Amino acid sequence: KAMDLTFGSTPHGAGRLLSRSAAKRRFWGGDVKKELENRGMVVMAASQVILAEEASGAYKEVDRVIEVGHKLGFAGKVARLKPLAVIKG
Repeated sequence: KAMDLTFGSTPHGAGRLLSRSAAKRRFWGGDVKKELENRGMVVMAASQVILAEEASGAYKEVDRVIEVGHKLGFAGKVARLKPLAVIKG
């Protein structure tokens, strides 16, 4: 169904819910860092602003995005992965 519904495309990530500017207004980088560290992640960033831009709340819920593709039949669930590292550059 992908060719008919999405021109052969499928989500490759959750996609932004907030623009970078909106995320910077809503989140503080220090809080984002603490939240990630509390979840057992090592956080290194060039600035607190970059962390605010990339806060998890700035993105759509990936489980919901995946479920839509699965239910509409243009993508299928194969595995649930856990990121080991994120590099933004």
